Amino acid sequence: MQKSIDRRKFISMAGLASLGLLMPDCKTLNDNTRQKPNILMISIDDLNNWIEPLGGHPQAQTPNLQRFADQAVNFTNAYCASPSCCPSRTALMTGKHPHVTGVYENRQIWRHVLPNEITLPEYFRQAGYWTAGAGKIYHNNMPDPRSWNDYYPSKIKHMPDYYLPDYDSTSGSRYFKKTDNEIREDDPKGVTFNMPVFDKMYIAFDFEPLPFKTEQTGDYSSVKWISDQFKRRHDKPFFLACGLYRPHLPWYVPQEFYDKFPLDEIQLPEMYDEDLEDLPELGKRTAHRGNYHKHVVKAGLWKKAVQGYLASICYADHLVGQLLRSLEESEYADNTIVVVYSDHGWQLGEKEHWRKFALWENVINSVCMVKVPKGVAGNSDIKNGTTCDKNVSLVDIFPTLTDLCGLPSKEGITGKSLAPLLSNPTKQWNNPVITSLNDNHYSVIQDQWHYINYAGKDEELYNLKEDPNEWHNRADEASLKHVKQKLKDLIPKDRHEYVKTAPIRWEDVLNGKIEF
Repeated sequence: MQKSIDRRKFISMAGLASLGLLMPDCKTLNDNTRQKPNILMISIDDLNNWIEPLGGHPQAQTPNLQRFADQAVNFTNAYCASPSCCPSRTALMTGKHPHVTGVYENRQIWRHVLPNEITLPEYFRQAGYWTAGAGKIYHNNMPDPRSWNDYYPSKIKHMPDYYLPDYDSTSGSRYFKKTDNEIREDDPKGVTFNMPVFDKMYIAFDFEPLPFKTEQTGDYSSVKWISDQFKRRHDKPFFLACGLYRPHLPWYVPQEFYDKFPLDEIQLPEMYDEDLEDLPELGKRTAHRGNYHKHVVKAGLWKKAVQGYLASICYADHLVGQLLRSLEESEYADNTIVVVYSDHGWQLGEKEHWRKFALWENVINSVCMVKVPKGVAGNSDIKNGTTCDKNVSLVDIFPTLTDLCGLPSKEGITGKSLAPLLSNPTKQWNNPVITSLNDNHYSVIQDQWHYINYAGKDEELYNLKEDPNEWHNRADEASLKHVKQKLKDLIPKDRHEYVKTAPIRWEDVLNGKIEF
């Protein structure tokens, strides 16, 4: 429900709530609390399994993510709770699946659905941690002031400025205004855009090199702000979160990253001509939603789009490397747990589908890597530098971090701690992974089997071990009827109803008209 309140009053309310009213029945911070490990979470928006540690595309250049994977436990079969930003991020930050919370879509204001829910940073804040973040951690225009002690750019504006082109309505073309490319404190940054403002949708699906330096980009400013926190002396353990917006569309990153991927050398995703023939009707509708593939191919832009995505991945990797080096060079390197993750995957023409909003493997397969330094008390048996191929969920991150930090588990969470797998990546682990698209389409992965159910009727079934590209739907095979039924029975039956909320506009957030 929207309320019109004075902006100053809103900020004051948010500050009071976060500083006092929402604090737990905490004991005074003592020496034991001071020794708790720090946390650094790095979120990379819309990053699929093309990166080097997951091997999804032969031309991906992600040396920093590969270096981190070599120092961490890399969960190669990690999956999102939903292939959509808001429900996925809400699930991760609450430790609860969408079918439990009722947050199923981007258009829902998650905090209006869950006004009393304690989030991951808020939970750590109540346990005595100093919590701070930068960039996109929650969904675009839905910040959560009460989760943080501090935030960049601010607690109610968590997305920094991003370069976007100007638009010539007479010619239908878009262009970037040139600057002298010098970095100055008063740099006007050419054309900037405070995401999200929805009146310039022409940039929603676009890809072009930026005529600016990396140091002038929005994601760089987030990384720098978080890096600066490692230079401070902290009298409390810290919980830091850095959200990179790329490779989310539009793929506008500096020219130097495009130059790494010559257009005439770009390799398109591996395709199968008959891929859609065995899909049910709702599966075909999902594949052709928006007709992106038809338009991209007709315009001859498929290679250029893949180039833009690879360039954006490389740009994000570069910034991850900068952030990790800042930590490594600080006094906190040996006592900081690092989690690198993406909110979901992305398709660039596979199954003639683009974007997220689908339940196939390379849409829901997500990045999840966890590094626990040997210096963290009680975690000397962590098997850093290994991969774990067990099926896990991003919802598992919440209980994993509380477990590693010796905090009690949050009540009502649906995730499971991955700490046992960090110590023994080959441990027996047969937990099914549930992913939902909206409130009526479900994916279930267990062992090598992947089952998809659309609206309780249309079905798909894949053997991921034999058919990792999911080219052969086996849902109609009589010999697999028992497998299909077993997975179908795992779909939650007691599901939270969809909760409709008021629409949200970024201007309302800035003007204090939305109360979180």
